Amino acid sequence: MTDDSAKERILCAAEALFAESGFDATPTSRIAERAGVPKGLVHYYFRRKPDLLAALVARLPDENIEPAAVVVPGDLAGSLRRLVSELDRRFTGSLGLSHVLWREADTHYVVRDALGERFQHLVRLVRSVIVGATGGRLAVADLDSASGLLARAVSHRHATARHSGDDRPAEFDGELTFLANALSAKAREPENREL
Repeated sequence: MTDDSAKERILCAAEALFAESGFDATPTSRIAERAGVPKGLVHYYFRRKPDLLAALVARLPDENIEPAAVVVPGDLAGSLRRLVSELDRRFTGSLGLSHVLWREADTHYVVRDALGERFQHLVRLVRSVIVGATGGRLAVADLDSASGLLARAVSHRHATARHSGDDRPAEFDGELTFLANALSAKAREPENREL
């Protein structure tokens, strides 16, 4: 058994057991048993049990999407759909892990902080896509509000997706289209409006 395979088995066992029983109700001895390794090996790789949570956060899919790969200049709705579709594609395989981590974020600062950092990255990504699709013709306040709103909606969909019937994030094309249309209309307004 290689070190990498033992560590991977420990992480897979921890993910499955945390999903079944929760972090606090899962002793490291059960993780070791499920992974088929000595208990000491769990502590060799993960000094403290919360280190397992930190390692599981690192297993979430990469959200580093190059905005140019999804932006269609002048087509905000299409650009946002392409972004959301790519995020959904990446997260579909990790819906259970995502759910476990969002649940554990309530009581474990390591997870909460890591998910917070990922959320801020997502806000910046959405912002870049909106700027790319609209040519940067939006007021900063509108851009910030829209980026935060869409990032929250996407995060919520991924956090709750395993509760849907088909284990896919709920569709929200109507909401996305509404937001894109409102932002596109704002982008077309003259910069200096008379009150």
